[in-house]
Amino acid sequence: MKGLVLSLALATLYVLYVQADVPLQPDFQEDKIVGKWYGIGLASNSGWFKAKKQLLKMCTTVITPTADGNLDVVATYPKQDRCEKKSMTYIKTEQPGRFLSKSPRYGSDHIISVMESNYDEYTMMHTLKTKGGEVNTVVSLFGRSPDLRPELLEKFKQTAKEYGLTDENILILPQTDKCVSEA
Repeated sequence: MKGLVLSLALATLYVLYVQADVPLQPDFQEDKIVGKWYGIGLASNSGWFKAKKQLLKMCTTVITPTADGNLDVVATYPKQDRCEKKSMTYIKTEQPGRFLSKSPRYGSDHIISVMESNYDEYTMMHTLKTKGGEVNTVVSLFGRSPDLRPELLEKFKQTAKEYGLTDENILILPQTDKCVSEA
């Protein structure tokens, strides 16, 4: 039992340390982040990502404000022969551009940070995902259109590497017509 408590305490300290090191979009403007985005790039060190990487395709994500000031986020992505939807609520923190969320489906906790955005072209986010003492890093790149400038793709890859992710952990999602019009 002491070992479990120590593991959880160390994981919590690690999360707080890494979170403090993640920059936030200066003067974050929540009203400009809402709307439809295309999932362009995904990087992660999670076992799930490693196992599913070859199957992943571009998705759409729609961000809408809630009545209580948080954000509803719905991602629609192709899964086998159907379109799957995943919904989460991003709960505001005291730091503009940083949100908390819990995956009801998987029971994981998320700290989401909007690192960089020009709002009309791209957004880059960093997520720390914890579950049962395991901590995973996710870096995501979104675009208002399915195509982004090559220099933004390269910037995404370099940013992911700054957070300890390797080329094996980084994916520019293949474009598909499936499910992108359903968002």
